[in-house]
Amino acid sequence: MKVFKHCIWIAALLAGCTVRQAHDRIVDPSEVKRILTTLAADDMEGRAAFSPGIERAAQFIATEFKKIGLQPYPPQNGYRQTFRVSRISPATWEVTFDGTDIPDEHIIVSSNSPGVNWNNEPAVSLIQIQAGDDFAQRFRDASVGGKDAIVIIDTSFASLFERYRGFLMQGKINQLGQTPQPTPSVVYVLANQVPKSFRVSFTNKVEELSLSNLVGVLPGKSKPHEYVIFSAHYDHIGILQPIGQDSIANGADDDASGVSAVISLANYYKRLNNNERSLLFVAFTAEEIGLVGSQYFSKQIDADSVVAMINIEMIGKDAKFGPNSLYVTGYHQSDLARIMQQNVQQTAFTFHPDPYPTQNLFYRSDNASLAALGVPAHTFATVQIDQDRYYHSVADEVETLNIDNIVSSINAIAIGAKSIVAGKDTPTRVPKLER
Repeated sequence: MKVFKHCIWIAALLAGCTVRQAHDRIVDPSEVKRILTTLAADDMEGRAAFSPGIERAAQFIATEFKKIGLQPYPPQNGYRQTFRVSRISPATWEVTFDGTDIPDEHIIVSSNSPGVNWNNEPAVSLIQIQAGDDFAQRFRDASVGGKDAIVIIDTSFASLFERYRGFLMQGKINQLGQTPQPTPSVVYVLANQVPKSFRVSFTNKVEELSLSNLVGVLPGKSKPHEYVIFSAHYDHIGILQPIGQDSIANGADDDASGVSAVISLANYYKRLNNNERSLLFVAFTAEEIGLVGSQYFSKQIDADSVVAMINIEMIGKDAKFGPNSLYVTGYHQSDLARIMQQNVQQTAFTFHPDPYPTQNLFYRSDNASLAALGVPAHTFATVQIDQDRYYHSVADEVETLNIDNIVSSINAIAIGAKSIVAGKDTPTRVPKLER
């Protein structure tokens, strides 16, 4: 009996080694680190939309797609899906509380109106975010409150205020030719007291600019008009106020880690050369300023032809559930994650429902643009968003990440998507978002 058990143990061990070695062949960790390090380098300048840094990042991604042998999508435009937008952003701003001028750097303007001039306007709400409040939740609530408002933010949140200011002051984006719907103006002020009197004035400027998604395709063998999308956003928030000697928000986890996964998966599937459905590998622009790139992309493709979208966001650290795990936003909106869990059942990998429901993550990344159209589109992540102190800061560096966790996540996604890529499984659709 002991000999029999011993043989079983050896067989199981050998099987485990076989599975592990098969997983390791999916991705080369040194390649993952090379891609990650390149995208999060200082010369990319934090990859802010419209910056020289994001242009360098786009060139790098296009070069990687070409080297792998992806076909451009659509073929006549190369890998770039370029489109024009208008950007409305603050040009001048001034806030006075109780007769005292607020420093410029303690003000955030969020508005698409030409400008305002408030002088104790009774219709303007005064909202206070106090020390100890859930900053992110209260900030979101104020931003979607549906009325003109001044939001007074306690100075204990100074570092968070600076993070938000860095990208919110870049302005609001609309695709060219669209007339933006007027939205309430919200002015955020770093101060400790709600004023008895206030004066607020600002003006906005409008510019016409270009943005580019990067899209490559592996045509399907038998189902070329059915698409599986692997995506991540390649922009970040650029250059912030210096902390010590550092002012570049490199965005290593957010989302160079996701882009490294997309490029690695493209290389893997190209080597396999057996995908029955067409695979699209997409690096979205301008996610950080309103899912702009994915919204444009969603209008250029027939959503009914997209079988699944696996969007990859911030996979550089262990998830709440430990190593070899990913969580999936909107887990129960379709059965995509359950199909993928079935495919990895012989491994140590696990997919979990999003553990941060109050963060509304399903609608905060690029999957949302296609999910709104009924696509089984979900974001796969590991970031512990409620406690990650590097998020949207100059400290989001490659050195803070666990390369093994990125490799493990890529392995999980590759194996999990196997039956979908092969055309054997088709996830259920997400309910369309009523507009």
